[in-house]
Amino acid sequence: MQAPWPLVQDVVLVGGGHAHALVLQKWAMAPLPGVRLTLVDPAPVVPYTGMLPGLIAGHYAREEMLIDLVRLARRAGARLIQDRVTGIDREARLLRLAGRAPLAYDLASLDIGITSDLPELGAHAFSAKPLGAYAAAWEDFVARVGQGARVAIIGAGLGGVELALASAHRLRALAPRVTLIDRGGPLAALPTRARAALLQALTAAGVELLTATPVETLPGAVRLQDGRLLASDFTLTVAGARPQAWLAETGLALHEGFVAVDRHLQSSDPAIFAAGDCVHLPHAPRPKAGVFAVRAAPVLWHNLRAALTGSAPRAFAPQRDYLKLVSLGRKSALAEKWGGVLQGPALWTWKDRIDRRFMAMFGDFPAMAPQVPQVLGLAEAMGPRPLCGGCGGKVGAGALRALDLPAARRPEVLTGPGDDAAVLKVVGGVQVLTTDHLRAFTGDERRMGRLTAVHALGDIWAMGATPQVALAQITLPRGSEALQARMLSEVMAGASEVFGAAGADLVGGHTAQGAELVVGFTVTGLGPRAVTKAGARAGDVLILTKALGSGTILAAEMAMARPKGALLGEIVAGCLAAMGRGNGAAAAVLAPHAHAMTDVTGFGLLGHLVEMLEASGTSARLALADVPLLPGAELLAAMGEGSSLEPANRAAVLGRVTGDLTAPRARLLFDPQTCGGLLAAVPAALAPGLLAALRAGGDAAAVIGVVEAGAPAVVVG
Repeated sequence: MQAPWPLVQDVVLVGGGHAHALVLQKWAMAPLPGVRLTLVDPAPVVPYTGMLPGLIAGHYAREEMLIDLVRLARRAGARLIQDRVTGIDREARLLRLAGRAPLAYDLASLDIGITSDLPELGAHAFSAKPLGAYAAAWEDFVARVGQGARVAIIGAGLGGVELALASAHRLRALAPRVTLIDRGGPLAALPTRARAALLQALTAAGVELLTATPVETLPGAVRLQDGRLLASDFTLTVAGARPQAWLAETGLALHEGFVAVDRHLQSSDPAIFAAGDCVHLPHAPRPKAGVFAVRAAPVLWHNLRAALTGSAPRAFAPQRDYLKLVSLGRKSALAEKWGGVLQGPALWTWKDRIDRRFMAMFGDFPAMAPQVPQVLGLAEAMGPRPLCGGCGGKVGAGALRALDLPAARRPEVLTGPGDDAAVLKVVGGVQVLTTDHLRAFTGDERRMGRLTAVHALGDIWAMGATPQVALAQITLPRGSEALQARMLSEVMAGASEVFGAAGADLVGGHTAQGAELVVGFTVTGLGPRAVTKAGARAGDVLILTKALGSGTILAAEMAMARPKGALLGEIVAGCLAAMGRGNGAAAAVLAPHAHAMTDVTGFGLLGHLVEMLEASGTSARLALADVPLLPGAELLAAMGEGSSLEPANRAAVLGRVTGDLTAPRARLLFDPQTCGGLLAAVPAALAPGLLAALRAGGDAAAVIGVVEAGAPAVVVG
């Protein structure tokens, strides 16, 4: 996450709507030096509205209509913060977030869409917006529903009609009953010819149109105002498009709850822009439609840059009417503009091309081939992959083994180099001392602080100690004093949460400036004894408390990989969530019983296991199929993705590991882990109870092998 220019301005995009996705895409092509660009959205992926009816109808796979915000943010050099904005302190220029401390901005832009929920109807209905939750719920419904499926859709506007037709087509083999409910006239905003054509399409698809007023949604039914109950297995609300409620408390000029913007897409606060469905254009009122967000994006991108550079802004002039391409459930569509109507399969093909062309902008990004001077040995030293962040950025084990540190001279030093932490004898037991630091692998500084703290505590927990105090060592990228202060505050706030929860005090540290963000901590812990790598006995079983794959996943995120049939953003989000779980609870379960224990970090599972076996004078047999993996890790490994440290990890155990190590799953045994789990050798008789306790506490623990007598080596089977 290296910044080539000093950072002096914070620009925050709130919401991953279509306009902001296009702003990020354009920013990637022409970044503005000195700007830290941030996207805030609770989801790692967002749906493209144009393809939603096709997904509901079964014409598209889920990954085809989702924009991967993780890949897009990486491409744009932006940090992605997965959270939801709940308010704005405009005087302090702070965005209030649902799950963390407020976020500072110099310029902000809102593209947060709308909601179509009708809370007065109760909680037993899905809302068409936000789209992601609806799409996921629909796919789950389709997977389990049987004959005679009943679907009720509240709201017979253009969106409701389109989704009713899509639902009827998807369920056509189940003889469904799809009912479209509207309290007024359906499709009232459309010209007569288009309205008549769509009403005919509803009739042909067997969709019942009911003019009634729903008053309550119940489990399995909708109650109407006249007292009737309409049975429904899946109820959807498409009516009542509403602005996000928190906008009312911002003090911004609003129109019926929507942000009023001028011709430059600037709100009543010059530091806040807005686009998409959340805005009202007083100079050119328009209906809520994605086409206007797409058309506004180049203007928004230009005007954000203009505000940052002092150049002239551009005016946004939306078209008076726009081409409406309406899916008819099957692969046919209706087109309407200026009152004219056409329909048929050819229009579906046209619409499909338009939608796929839009999504292709967020697909495969062009590779930037580095110009490597032909100095002998340079290309080999650089390797085929970019240098990883996290623990994947460590120096290889081979280089470290070349060190020849002097033996400890002080009598209170019980262990030195070679174990997870130094162990000092103190009154009443031992004190353990360790240090660790990581190159940034995420632009979210608060998350970086949290994860580095979890990682640094790993050695303390691995030796069975209770965390005591921590000192920070932080290198900040060059920037203005105000922006560096924000970064430092976010890092320390995230770290403080973790250390505080672990019972340790974060007592200070040291800062420096450099080319990129690097976060490190020196940590001490206390305990009655230290659980070391030595002591594994023949007959012990090996327990691993966390799934492998973080190094490969983080490397794939750096490479903006595009896995087939999956979304990188969701894989990365799952990985980061798993990394955030500390090993304290697992250590409390294992430490009293483990004969030997270590944490699995930069040298990978096999590297750390071989270290344990060398210290214990034993060998081991590993069951590859039993090793837990993070979702998506094996898929990415099969694509050839991997950490820059993986080859060094493989070389470090050469001759000590036998078995078929060519499969993608086996490659992950060499994968460097950041915030990895504990690896413990425990008596076989105790393993079932320990495993049950670990899983009850939320750890993804598994027995992965056994310790055997013999020279230090591992057989992978």
